[in-house]
Amino acid sequence: MFVRTAGERDLAGIKALLAETWHATYDALYGAEEVEKITAAWHSPDALKRQLTAPNSEFLVADDGSAICGVAYGVVDGDIVTLRQLYVKPALQGRGIGGMLLDEIESAFPEGRRLRLEVDEANDKAIAFYLAQGFAKVGTTQNCGQAQSGIPAAIYERAIRWA
Repeated sequence: MFVRTAGERDLAGIKALLAETWHATYDALYGAEEVEKITAAWHSPDALKRQLTAPNSEFLVADDGSAICGVAYGVVDGDIVTLRQLYVKPALQGRGIGGMLLDEIESAFPEGRRLRLEVDEANDKAIAFYLAQGFAKVGTTQNCGQAQSGIPAAIYERAIRWA
């Protein structure tokens, strides 16, 4: 398994991974139809393509040589790195891929001092992962992921380990 910068040729695999992961995680919370709507909008080929070229950002994939097994996307503003996406194929979770992606996001932004993310408070598995990675809850938002999403979430943060 290796982590590398995502490219345009990865977009179909990234979209499929995100849809699979979102359905596995959120169907029980929001319903499959709502998850389908969210992933169609947030993870469309055009939305993912914009992430590839967004300024002050890094879009990574974990690749086993034949398939994309995980993705991470982060942006930096000043000394705050915001992790916008960190997803690992459900069948491969718990094998260190998420930690590898997190480490690479941190190293992509040498100016960063704090790493921040938003997570649905009902997503116990993700929260357990982030707590194990040293994050602490610092607040909440009523619009996780994007303005006016209407999805409440907790905000977690930690110091960047190498800073």
